[in-house]
Amino acid sequence: MSGLSSYLRLAIAYTKINFKSLLAYRGAFVSQMVAMFINDSVWIAFWCLFFTRFPVVKGWGVNDVITLWSIAASGFGVAHVFMGNALTLPGIIMRGELDSWLLYPRAVLPHLLLGRSSASAWGDALFGVVVYVLFVKPDLPHLLLFLLLVLSVAILFVGFSVFTGSLAFFLGSADSIAVQLRFALITFSTYPSPIFQGFVKVLLFTLIPAMFVSHLPVSALRNMSFLDASYSFAGAFAVLAMGVAVFYFGLRRYESGNLMEMRG
Repeated sequence: MSGLSSYLRLAIAYTKINFKSLLAYRGAFVSQMVAMFINDSVWIAFWCLFFTRFPVVKGWGVNDVITLWSIAASGFGVAHVFMGNALTLPGIIMRGELDSWLLYPRAVLPHLLLGRSSASAWGDALFGVVVYVLFVKPDLPHLLLFLLLVLSVAILFVGFSVFTGSLAFFLGSADSIAVQLRFALITFSTYPSPIFQGFVKVLLFTLIPAMFVSHLPVSALRNMSFLDASYSFAGAFAVLAMGVAVFYFGLRRYESGNLMEMRG
């Protein structure tokens, strides 16, 4: 528990520093956040128009899709508000920029992930909560479960980003494949899960774990099912564990970039 408390304090300290860093360029920060909020809103408008023509898609209605987008957007946002370096991990490894992070006395991965906050991710995190509250109008138990599931999805996105980013240890330049896999996860996570069947559904529970973002969290909220919520967390932690394992296995192959860098 003392170790967990210590890393929690570390996360809080990094978040404060990163937020102050973003505020140093306030105009850019606000514009990126607003742009992402508007981008997500366009997709919600599209789905609302779609469901005016087709009110039900294999048992899913417009509120289910809004819930799905809210969870996915907030989960992605929370993940990279706190651990923004997960998005840039392939480049950091490829350019040999891990050197300075290896000097810290604690485990290297938490420091590395917490070292940056994504400005646009703040827009995603805010968008999901605002849209869920305004459109779905949840009662308190649903809202609390929603926030809990956002945490689950955030854990999954961090784990998946670490896993795909760590491929750079083995492939060298892995920026493109990491981006494509991340876009695949986001894309499949933002469509109603019942439209996927057979082998594709198996793929979305394994290689591209989108069902832990879409199917299980939405099912948990529809039915107030803590079993589905537990499955969602189990999948998220499994992806995180896989990402951490691949990162530290790949770290053995890391070649220093011989960079001299000072961090204050």
